[in-house]
Amino acid sequence: MRMLHIADPADPRLADFRDLTDVALRRVLEPEGGLYMAESSKVLSRALAAGHRPRAVLTQERWLGELAEILADEPDVPVYVVPAQTAEALTGYAVHRGVLASMHRPPVRGVADVLAGARLAVILEDIVDHTNVGAAFRAAAGLGADAVLVTPRCADPLYRRSVRVSMGTVFQVPWTRLPEWQGDDGARVQLHAAGFHIAALALAEDAVSLDDFAAAPPERVALLMGAEGDGLSRRALAAADSVVTIPMAGGVDSLNVASASAVALWAVSRGQGGAR
Repeated sequence: MRMLHIADPADPRLADFRDLTDVALRRVLEPEGGLYMAESSKVLSRALAAGHRPRAVLTQERWLGELAEILADEPDVPVYVVPAQTAEALTGYAVHRGVLASMHRPPVRGVADVLAGARLAVILEDIVDHTNVGAAFRAAAGLGADAVLVTPRCADPLYRRSVRVSMGTVFQVPWTRLPEWQGDDGARVQLHAAGFHIAALALAEDAVSLDDFAAAPPERVALLMGAEGDGLSRRALAAADSVVTIPMAGGVDSLNVASASAVALWAVSRGQGGAR
């Protein structure tokens, strides 16, 4: 790794990491096909293991030993070593996880490619909270999902907060963006072409219990999850092959998307023969 000690937060070489609390600047730094931020040594390690490449790394002196091992195969990546006060002045918050890396985004994969060989997938429709997206990916990774699909208006899984909350599991589970639901090449058509039964998690009079659905699930299932509050769109529900409800108690009618995806994945994966 190529170490460069910098004390001035205004140094132009640190542009990737500047003012990360400013939403407008984050959108400049993290566009589709551009960059994303990996925060912490664990997240950076998982990103590298998934084949992602760093453009630059920001760290402090005390983390260099650990970072040298992580970047052993990346000798040309600049590692900017800064004092703690410089890191905070630069990013707008206390960088206490040791490492912040600007990463090149990998190419977006096709839906058919992501679903090839998959049996259990999660679809996140229009989830705008990055924390919920990250938590849903962590559930998917830990409970046997083979793929995650996100709709056009869903929050970015590679957004810094999503990556951090997922503990880097966004790099473990294959994922891509779906097109809109309708149309000759829409999401519904592509999912059916891949052999998937679309099971929408929602409240409806004709819904089946998760217990019943998971007792004998289809060979390939895509669990469709909506945002807390608004729930699934009408187009998503119209695209679904079945509507499934998690039995609830205590006057509670639903769970947030991360909890609901974990419960549904646990049940369906066991119906399909156990977590993989």
